Amino acid sequence: MTREVTDHRVNPANDKLVITVTDEPGAGGANHLYMITGFNTGSNPSCPFTARHGQPAEHATILFQNGPIAEAGVNGITQEVLLSIVADRLRSFQAGPYSSRENALALTNVEQALLWLQKRTLDRMRRGVEGTSAK
Repeated sequence: MTREVTDHRVNPANDKLVITVTDEPGAGGANHLYMITGFNTGSNPSCPFTARHGQPAEHATILFQNGPIAEAGVNGITQEVLLSIVADRLRSFQAGPYSSRENALALTNVEQALLWLQKRTLDRMRRGVEGTSAK
């Protein structure tokens, strides 16, 4: 079963990007595999795909950790990783010519989201259940 995520659609660039959830929810109720299509990296100066694979990329895959690390090992990325990337980009915009109040507010909220997720992890570590399926 697949479903489409549309929260990002607000401008011509984002309107073209299609986010598809391609797996079933896991034990915690969240999905783990997301596919983004609707782009071609051929005109992106930072694109490594043509040099590495002989052609530009037309999709991106995001695969999240699936299962407790103590049981499954590290097998995907975390929400914290994605939020850290977004925070880094927003900090860079704020240090450059595209600094804005909106970017500052977005950065504050991304940092706050990171703090709450880190607090959750620290609480789980204190209880001795981090990396397991235990609540």
